[in-house]
Amino acid sequence: MKFAATLTTLLSLVITGAIAVPSHTTNVDAFDVDTLSRGNHFGAPQNPGRPGAKPGWYYGKHPHKHPKLPCLSGPICKILKKHPKHIQCPRPPPPKPTTTKTRSSTPSPTPTLPPAPPGYTATFTNATGATQADDYLTFGLVDTIEDCTAMCNTVEGCNFVNTYNDVNGKDGSTQLTCSLYTRCHTIADATNTGGQTQPDGSINFIRNSDGYCKRA
Repeated sequence: MKFAATLTTLLSLVITGAIAVPSHTTNVDAFDVDTLSRGNHFGAPQNPGRPGAKPGWYYGKHPHKHPKLPCLSGPICKILKKHPKHIQCPRPPPPKPTTTKTRSSTPSPTPTLPPAPPGYTATFTNATGATQADDYLTFGLVDTIEDCTAMCNTVEGCNFVNTYNDVNGKDGSTQLTCSLYTRCHTIADATNTGGQTQPDGSINFIRNSDGYCKRA
């Protein structure tokens, strides 16, 4: 009898909300999908060079590091497919071929710049300024340059990517900033050299800025 009374009490507490029943949310639940529309620059309405600008999305292998951003992998991809004019999840790149290292008695050649991603041509590399132009499409965070070009290949009208290290609006993230544009740009347009003050008082900087134009 005492057990039955206790069970009745517990049930009434759950029904009235006195006992919280844990809920499980996902990255999908935390965001309004409509913010990822083209009209809203796919979640990043402000050009990354402006004070207060924030990335609109993340694409890479570490979504747990970016709980505040829509991570373009997993369950959200099926939802975005129902909204074809919104940003979409890129197709995973093909695995890189494995190579066998061999020893050589000849001196090592002088290091050269890494090759441009497939389908792209470098217009500038290792600059201290980021592209700033009126044909801006969107920007987000990625793990690699290849992740950024995969995003460009997904966004209609994208023909140019600019990847770089900075701190503007990134909440301390060390991932690459990936900004996308409709036209190709040169170092002459890399006029965003940082200087934006962050909430913690630090000043933004630009390092390792690379520009890649999609080949026709």
